[in-house]
Amino acid sequence: MLTGGLTMIKNTVAKLPDSERKIAEYILNNPHTVVNSTAGELGRLANASSAAVIRLCKSIGVSGFQELKVRVAGDLARDTEQGYRDIETNETIQSIVKKTASNSIQSLSDTAELVNYKEAERAVLALIEAKNIHFFGIGASHIIAMDAQQKFLRINKNATAFADSHLAATLIANASKDDVVVGISFSGETPEVSNVLSLAKNRGVKTISLTKYGQSTVSSLADICLYTSYSQEAPFRSAATSSRLAQLYVIDVLFLSIAAQQYDQTIEYIDKTRDAIQFLKTKK
Repeated sequence: MLTGGLTMIKNTVAKLPDSERKIAEYILNNPHTVVNSTAGELGRLANASSAAVIRLCKSIGVSGFQELKVRVAGDLARDTEQGYRDIETNETIQSIVKKTASNSIQSLSDTAELVNYKEAERAVLALIEAKNIHFFGIGASHIIAMDAQQKFLRINKNATAFADSHLAATLIANASKDDVVVGISFSGETPEVSNVLSLAKNRGVKTISLTKYGQSTVSSLADICLYTSYSQEAPFRSAATSSRLAQLYVIDVLFLSIAAQQYDQTIEYIDKTRDAIQFLKTKK
């Protein structure tokens, strides 16, 4: 069953044009009504137009109004979600443990609903065929880049992860059309990441973006766009916590998808790297 319609709307509503935002807000407040409405009826109910309904579908990344209705119906058929919860003053460790687990699960679940399988398959194929893979992110996103580099090195893929845009630019200046640049930015508006992807595009190097859901400068520069869920951040649930697990999750999906397609070879590479690490541990 398709789900994620409400999550897609929540992730994009703040950046929508006025006419589309009115419809999006109506859907969020009246999801049951939408399931049984036509595009024209929804437009009238939201004091907008059927054309605005169609534009909204395009803006949130679904094929049309019918898919949106199916996804919203799927959302309504599920159990009520816990939602994100922020910590409170003098809260106990026991309560924080439960809230952190709940928020992490919610972030992963929301991101899973947003996965565009065709784009993910394109990303996997591009990474399999890549001669070199250059991961680039700033701040917390650089941690994700380093994790990705470590994973891909273990399966014999040439991978780099730099936070210095000048070093990244040097790499891309000498990159070939067989290379792939992966730009990681939760906001999708990190200038350094945008500049690196713009340079890669100018050099004819294939690019993949990993950003929060919705339109952004970084995603607009990428050949293949991957997304994590985004919701209004509570003061302590910053991007460094809520998005980090979702970004790691997407990297894991890519890594495991490649492993599944190259199973025997992947096992061989992982065994070799494990033996090498064990050698270092036992060497005196």
